[in-house]
Amino acid sequence: MAVVIASDLGKDIAGEPLLRGISFKLERRDRMTLSGRNGAGKTTLLRMLAGEASVEAGELVLAKGAKVALHDQRPPRERSLSLRDYILSGAPELVAIERELAELEQAMARGAHDEATLDRYAVAQARLEHAGGYDWRQRALATLHGLGFADDADLDRPLQSFSGGELTRASLGRALAGSPDLLLLDEPTNHLDISSLEWLEAHLVALDAAIVLVAHDRWFLEAVGTSVLELEAGRGKFFAGSWHQWRRERAARELALGRAIERQEAEIARLERFVTRFRAGTRARQAQSRVKQLARMDRIEVDAADGAALQFAFKPPERSGRVVFELEHASLRAGDKELLDDAEMWLERGEHVSLVGANGAGKTTLIETLAGRRELVAGAGKLRTGHNVTIGYLSQHADELGPGTARTVLEAAQHATRLTPGKARALLGRFLFSGEDAEKPLDGLSGGERRRLSLAILVTSGANLLILDEPTNHLDLESREALEAALREFTGSLLLVSHDRALLDAVGSRTVALEDRALHSYVGGWPEYLRVRAEREGRPGAPATKRDKRGEAAAKRGEAAANRNGNTKRTPPAKTPNPARERALEQEIEAAEAALAAVQDELSDPAAWASPSATARSTARHEAAKRAVAELYDRLEAVGG
Repeated sequence: MAVVIASDLGKDIAGEPLLRGISFKLERRDRMTLSGRNGAGKTTLLRMLAGEASVEAGELVLAKGAKVALHDQRPPRERSLSLRDYILSGAPELVAIERELAELEQAMARGAHDEATLDRYAVAQARLEHAGGYDWRQRALATLHGLGFADDADLDRPLQSFSGGELTRASLGRALAGSPDLLLLDEPTNHLDISSLEWLEAHLVALDAAIVLVAHDRWFLEAVGTSVLELEAGRGKFFAGSWHQWRRERAARELALGRAIERQEAEIARLERFVTRFRAGTRARQAQSRVKQLARMDRIEVDAADGAALQFAFKPPERSGRVVFELEHASLRAGDKELLDDAEMWLERGEHVSLVGANGAGKTTLIETLAGRRELVAGAGKLRTGHNVTIGYLSQHADELGPGTARTVLEAAQHATRLTPGKARALLGRFLFSGEDAEKPLDGLSGGERRRLSLAILVTSGANLLILDEPTNHLDLESREALEAALREFTGSLLLVSHDRALLDAVGSRTVALEDRALHSYVGGWPEYLRVRAEREGRPGAPATKRDKRGEAAAKRGEAAANRNGNTKRTPPAKTPNPARERALEQEIEAAEAALAAVQDELSDPAAWASPSATARSTARHEAAKRAVAELYDRLEAVGG
């Protein structure tokens, strides 16, 4: 039975049409994702489904008695409530049933044993059992653990004591608490770390409800969605299938549209040539017929918004030393909280390293230290930066944009890049600040606009080490993919902090996990980290991989062997007494690593895993490429003695 049926829905904003002809039907366990550019009406449609915005055309029908819950980015209104009371307020029907049962129990204790009282008690008890029983509160509050609230003491704290990100997660927990029949989620992945994202994915897939969601996390959309409603130019197009299948279908559709436009343009050109040639003379009547044919022709057009896409590449960087930085025996603190103890980390030229860890583990503190914006604990560790290293830093909230003397987007770009006004405008145009947008005041920019301006400044910097903290924050899907493409082509070194697993998967060649106040390195990128983590969790009590001290030859031999399995740390090559041989091996290593990256790029195509034989071939190619890199490092270590 359908939970919701939408038939030809329409909505106007300020007298202008926003949505027209939106139709779909959702049953339990259907999970529909909404696709569309910013301003396409995704959030408005969610609020129409929730009853918070009017339906001005068409018909919207919900199943009888269906409970609807909406999670969006608006903060809670009542901040004096405790977290516990706020979460439970998401299930007012269950709270009312419990209150009714308590009142009836008191009445029966005073001697009310008439049939009407007993019947009311039985009905209320049955309703509570149907909704999940007396332990519904425990289950509702347990969702908070999944969303990153690990301390039970948080339950009794007032909402006003939490950060904005924590309040967003609390809002999501409240929406899940009432076991809704229709769950509406607007950007539910914001402010979640990777473990919370994985928990949410599993929870939503298991939920016996219809779900409509908006998100920019491609990994999340693929894991959760069963259908897509594409909003474009005010119209809706429903696709039954996963996010990945829809993307392929849309690409094929756009290709076909492009070919159709080319054919029509060729036909128009042919008709116009005929008209020009025979407008006067014996064939004037046929020419006039062609003029009428041109006038009647329904021109194929692409939505104007489709032309606005972020496209850029980083300025080619200068070559740095082989070792970009080395962190040894480091300790980090944030106030009284110890984040790292005797930690080690390094980055080599051309490496793209992902730094992952739970919210609050210290990732931002660590990369601020590596970027020179924060000091190590006095006397606790060393940070050495390599030869000719130039750092480009992108903070989580684009703090590098101000405060300063610049008032507008153009002034900020000129001040940071030293470009002429004309060249600065050309740069900004590539980042969707065209015309008057370049004159926007800095203090009025949205989060997405601030992020695009920061990227515009960063790509011209010429930095050969990029340190990026959540660079996809506030970016739409197309902009995320443009950033991903640019980072994949970047030849310098990269240290990336992100919860966007699609970006981690596409860009990272090594993963460093900040866990238990230590840093653990996993060669092979995000998929290899997931594999090792799954194996570790399958062996209760097994310790995480931890590298021995760098000076021990036995550790080096163990690491060289482990690199072939892709799950332990690799130290930078030691200095060698044979510089010529070392340089030759370094060149071979760079070529082998480039070949490995090319293989990994090819294997990102689902066709590479489409059958058992294809999977076997792909696995063999990947292992051979990894083995070639590891063997070259063995040879380099042997040359070094």
